[in-house]
Amino acid sequence: MAGVISARAGLSHSLSVTQTVPNRPLQASQLATRCTSPSFLSAKLCKTRPLVVAAAMEVSKEAPSADFANRQPSKGVLETWCNADAVCFDVDSTVCLDEGIDELADFCGAGKAVAEWTAKAMTGTVPFEEALAARLSLIKPSLSQVDDCLVKRPPRISPGIADLIKKLKANNTDVFFVSGGFRQMIKPVASELGIPPENIIANQLLFGTSGEYAGFDPTEPTSRSGGKALAVQQIRQNHGYKTLVMIGDGATDLEARQPGGADLFICYAGVQMREAVAAKADWVVIDFQELISELP
Repeated sequence: MAGVISARAGLSHSLSVTQTVPNRPLQASQLATRCTSPSFLSAKLCKTRPLVVAAAMEVSKEAPSADFANRQPSKGVLETWCNADAVCFDVDSTVCLDEGIDELADFCGAGKAVAEWTAKAMTGTVPFEEALAARLSLIKPSLSQVDDCLVKRPPRISPGIADLIKKLKANNTDVFFVSGGFRQMIKPVASELGIPPENIIANQLLFGTSGEYAGFDPTEPTSRSGGKALAVQQIRQNHGYKTLVMIGDGATDLEARQPGGADLFICYAGVQMREAVAAKADWVVIDFQELISELP
């Protein structure tokens, strides 16, 4: 696309300084840890500045509002989980406490309208590609706005996810991020958690030569409904995995649970409880420690 550059431009400078992060209200089911550690800074600054991580806020977790039998995993589910060759994580409201596009929208002054579209997308009431296009048309974020948002509102990593990923990697289980969010907003999170860039499948914002918003890359599989299923299938085929698990909170994550895709869908309800999704999951968890405790 002539005259268009990807959102990857400007990432390093957008994360190269430490900013005071304003407090934002959390849901009762959240434990907040603000990511401001050196891996969010440039390599040069990492060598000279101490680790800066906001203290976690201990908030009691609420039980799911519905009585799901799948809160207790079956023997078969546990065997699949423990024998997984690879685990694919959704990012927004799973790896991170926030929905990245909602954060960007709020930062740009279009929060309420965009959040309504996000809810529709995550519950599966509208095609994902329709919701993505509608939200971005409301935001129309410039490259500088995306960069500023990353600096002033860095992603908040969900409590327990770092320990879970560390445990999976220790068991030689590969980890991927498969997200309908934006690659630029996900890359610093992946770096913080030790996930290589090639293990990220996400959407790509496009900008004009002056940094103005110019759309998104429609060829990314996660830009449309059914895209996560396709992405997971491709991951499985490319690496020859025998057993693959998908973990997420939304309808697009549930779609990955199909022949040739994920063998298991675990609904993480520690941030958002989407009952229509949870009801169809193989296992519903509200704390990543539940997954850690079952691993060998």
